[in-house]
Amino acid sequence: MDKVRAVGLKILSEVWDKGAYANVALVQEMRRAEISGLDRRFLTELTYGAIKAGATLDWLIGRYVKRPLAKVDPLLRHILRQGFYQLFFMDKVPPSAAVNEAVNLAKRYSHQGGAGFVNGVMRTAVREPGRAALPTKQDAKSLALRECHPEWLVKRWLKEFGYETAEALCRFDNAPPPLSLRVNTLKTSRAALLQDLAAAGIAAKASSLAPEGILVETPGALEDWPPLQQGLCQAQDESSMLVAQVVHPKPGAFVIDACSAPGGKATHLAALMENRGKILAVDIHAHKLQRVAENAARLGIDIITTELLDAREIGEKYAESADFLLVDAPCSGLGVLRRRADARWRKSAAQIKELAALQRAILEGSVKALRPGGVLVYSTCTVTPEENRDLVAVFLESHPEFISEDTGEFLPQKRPGEKLVQLLPPKDGTDGFFIARMRRR
Repeated sequence: MDKVRAVGLKILSEVWDKGAYANVALVQEMRRAEISGLDRRFLTELTYGAIKAGATLDWLIGRYVKRPLAKVDPLLRHILRQGFYQLFFMDKVPPSAAVNEAVNLAKRYSHQGGAGFVNGVMRTAVREPGRAALPTKQDAKSLALRECHPEWLVKRWLKEFGYETAEALCRFDNAPPPLSLRVNTLKTSRAALLQDLAAAGIAAKASSLAPEGILVETPGALEDWPPLQQGLCQAQDESSMLVAQVVHPKPGAFVIDACSAPGGKATHLAALMENRGKILAVDIHAHKLQRVAENAARLGIDIITTELLDAREIGEKYAESADFLLVDAPCSGLGVLRRRADARWRKSAAQIKELAALQRAILEGSVKALRPGGVLVYSTCTVTPEENRDLVAVFLESHPEFISEDTGEFLPQKRPGEKLVQLLPPKDGTDGFFIARMRRR
């Protein structure tokens, strides 16, 4: 039995049956099984791919299984999902290998008769691939199946953006994301770090969006790379780096980061402030605040103080004291689905409404901490109007003491006239992010 596929099966079970996060489960199981090199790449593609393709794989399997898939033993479903992903989505895996290894897994882990069932389904799929032809219509159901997305989300994007952009959004989510690094300018420069990467044989290039950003093109190359451990850089999404640029804090300022963990933006703010001033990093999860402190220490930052506090209570405790307030609010995350294999299947339309209410409550409770003349930056990693422009419009209408500033002027690549900046993957080539800069009169 192939060790890599056995580990992949365990990860699928952890994600679908126990609610584990795919990225966390993958790292843990790879370390536990001591998987390295090409096997790591194969396992990553197989696991993330089979998770991303979730409902589409179930539809494909359903073309060859007579009984409802819900009545099939969960472990056998996972084996078939893994096997069908190899058959229909991975060009370099011979069908015979996909079939044989699926059967071996069933023999090892399933009940009596499970191996025969898996063998029959897989071999029929190899003999009769035409049964699994995906629909070609330009409607929500067909597009959702072809591009491995939930139908409710595709319907929403078709209504908001039209067919071409909705299709492009889906395809962007399915592409492998680059690993992006933010150079720690307190210790080095982007040019120097690019030289270090080249010397280590790691392919990388400078980001065109963020002045401190580097995009790494060699998968899995940085796990033991010394400069990362030495605090010369921080892993951070490229579009996420733009948020601190829009905050644009001055050295010596007092900044509150209302929803801080794991600290990527807080440490970026500290670098822009030349490690002078004070940053209060707030979060409601103690273990996540520990990560903020660890990242700050690794990067050589000593102006960040962490506090366990509900963001809705910041205004009461720190009334009119902050020069800058960043509210990087908890959100639906629909702009970063390519980075989180399981996320698309954990979202729902109802969650968007609930999150918008929470975001509004966080804004209402935290803005009292801003002094007159202070700057508020609101950001999310999603593309929904309810969580972004609509929410900001309602906030400004009910808070005449705040005015909207020209957010686009604060981006490294200026976007004049954009008071509210919505990065959209098909248009901007990066994760979907929303940023709004406001000032208290």
